[in-house]
Amino acid sequence: MDWKPHITVATIVEDNGRFLMVEESKGGRAVLNQPAGHLDPDETLIEAAVRETLEETGWDVEPTSVIGIYLYTAPSNGVTYQRVCFAARALKHHPDYQLDDGILGARWLSRDELLERRDHWRSELIIRCIDDYLAGHRHSLALIRPSL
Repeated sequence: MDWKPHITVATIVEDNGRFLMVEESKGGRAVLNQPAGHLDPDETLIEAAVRETLEETGWDVEPTSVIGIYLYTAPSNGVTYQRVCFAARALKHHPDYQLDDGILGARWLSRDELLERRDHWRSELIIRCIDDYLAGHRHSLALIRPSL
């Protein structure tokens, strides 16, 4: 078996107890996720987090710290993802930005509102990343080292 985990990034953007979330269409249903996606070639993890957040929400952000690095195997397809989750500050919204295909829109939701929508989570990583953020898990961006 050829095991190749997918490298992904996600961004926690919080404003007064509400979190920037993405509503997207997956498998014919609407699901919620943090702004997240795969690392592109010749891109740093931080650049990927900024790009994915803009493409999925229309928000420019500035990453401020690393919340955690997570390993997750999706029960639906057995694919393993290594997710690097960043905390970021919202800088500017571009309301007319053309969001990625499959994105239904950006939503600001509290943790309680997310818990009420548990059936619509893309994965359990959503609440784990938020809870780690709320617990104060912050690591320096210097943890992310550039390639040689």
